Amino acid sequence: MNEMILKFPARSENEVFARNAVAAFALPLEPSLSELSDVKTAVSEAVTNCIVHGYRGKGGGWITLTCRTEGDALTVEVSDEGRGIADIGMALEPFFTTAPSEERSGMGFTIMQTFMTDFRVESEEGAGTKVTMTKRFGQGQANVG
Repeated sequence: MNEMILKFPARSENEVFARNAVAAFALPLEPSLSELSDVKTAVSEAVTNCIVHGYRGKGGGWITLTCRTEGDALTVEVSDEGRGIADIGMALEPFFTTAPSEERSGMGFTIMQTFMTDFRVESEEGAGTKVTMTKRFGQGQANVG
């Protein structure tokens, strides 16, 4: 098992950093280009949720990104200490958003669920949210690395 923990400010420019850090960390598992793209997209969605929804009205905060590899699997946890989610069931609906006045489709959780092998959300209103995603590699043909 290998593990990485990063903590960075909830700023939009750090979304690219997060997705590329996770992609680099996953390379020893030899993911296909498609698998790596799936992981990067899911991480982007999770980090963006922290920035846009988790810290809305709180003036920013920190995002913690934890990655673990074991066997053929990469597990990624993205957490914030923001507003939290009052109703996780509703938040998991494909078009739900906490920012209806902005041009956001609210499909972040749906994308994460689709691109990752396993997906879980834990949240406490007023205390933050943690998304845990796992991707098992080895299904693709052309691997990176």
